[in-house]
Amino acid sequence: MQNNSQSIIAIVPAAGIGSRMGADKPKQYLMLGQQSILAHTLDVLLSHECIVQVIVALHPQDQYFKQLPQAKHPKLMQVIGGGERADSVLAALDHAMSINPCAWALVHDAARPCLRHEDINKLIGSLKQYPQGAILAAPVRDTMKRSDANGLITNTVERALLWHALTPQFFPIVALQHNLSKALAANVSITDEASAMEWAGVMPGLVSGRVDNIKVTHPDDLQLAALFMSQS
Repeated sequence: MQNNSQSIIAIVPAAGIGSRMGADKPKQYLMLGQQSILAHTLDVLLSHECIVQVIVALHPQDQYFKQLPQAKHPKLMQVIGGGERADSVLAALDHAMSINPCAWALVHDAARPCLRHEDINKLIGSLKQYPQGAILAAPVRDTMKRSDANGLITNTVERALLWHALTPQFFPIVALQHNLSKALAANVSITDEASAMEWAGVMPGLVSGRVDNIKVTHPDDLQLAALFMSQS
């Protein structure tokens, strides 16, 4: 694939502890087949021809990353992340700015190991349509309900224009770094990179991605990810 954009730097926030997994280590280091979840994720990014650098934001007490073969890859760099995902992304963006402020950031969850190159290509290819940046997403297929605080249904939500936000999310490094830092300083709740851009008045594009690009959050997700990867 020909890269029609500026240089692309992938950012992987991997400083979380994954408490919902109930495991003895952060979820990104749980085994998925022959290697860890994070190792699979990094393999996809490091092997893509358009990605010139991969920056991983780690917990300051991380003792696992250095054991990964990918840790020694020449395209990979490490930074210390923060207490929240947005803090880790911002730390990586600050480092990316020193590498090439004209580059684009491709931010991807550490615990999404089923990403395919074809979806990265679709996202990069969307630049002509969405020069402001875009994210991978999947249209909502199920009937959506809104509840009250007691778990009772209050209404059915129209799903026609609803999407599940996925990653990677793809934005110019300068714009994302500026908007994310401003949003955090304003104590805005930032759940993903797109939300920081939205807060700043930018309307990111939506690029339909594969539904098997799941995030491993609960124990059952490991089995599902293993199934998807066995079929690739």
